[in-house]
Amino acid sequence: MPTIVIASPKGGAGKSTTAIVLATELAHAGARVTLLDCDPNRSLSLWAGRAAVPHRIEVLSDIGEAEIVRTIKRHDQDGQIVIVDLEGVASRLVSRAISQADLVITPMRATTLDATVGVRALQLIQEEEEALDRRIPHAVVFTMTKAIRSKQHSGIEASLRDQGVALLEPPLMERAAFSALFEFGGDLRNMPPQGNMDAAIRNAEDFARAVYARMTEDA
Repeated sequence: MPTIVIASPKGGAGKSTTAIVLATELAHAGARVTLLDCDPNRSLSLWAGRAAVPHRIEVLSDIGEAEIVRTIKRHDQDGQIVIVDLEGVASRLVSRAISQADLVITPMRATTLDATVGVRALQLIQEEEEALDRRIPHAVVFTMTKAIRSKQHSGIEASLRDQGVALLEPPLMERAAFSALFEFGGDLRNMPPQGNMDAAIRNAEDFARAVYARMTEDA
């Protein structure tokens, strides 16, 4: 089953939120998911410690450069999906995780700074492709977006498409429920109501379907 790596050199881009939303939605749909917490901030571990980890999800912490490849291979089994949440820097750990990926997702806020720094993740992927002599499927997802897109957002999106960068649709909207996952733990269906829960769940479901479609397309 696939290994999905969440990678961006930009801190605050929404990597951990993306990982948790994707993992909980895939688990809700019946998949078994292993989450690897490779971020020194330990956001996934903090989330896991807030409440009972949802059924079919396992969280592994303190995965370093020396262990990342063998840990991925050990858990990349039939019927199981591995999701790797990486540190927000360009490092050997990040490169080693990308080398094992079936899909790399780069979360990116729709700002010029995030786009400029986020493109470095795409460069890392290209370097690994050249080293391994294989294509590594990858896509960008915009995070913390507004209902009405700004001109800056539209311009960044158009620029990425012109460069041939795949974009996952829908983006992950700015939802109170998404940020509250780190306060309450669990998933969107068992946490105390935060804002428009139905809209947050629909957004999460549609995002997970888009990721699944992307993996199927590249299989």
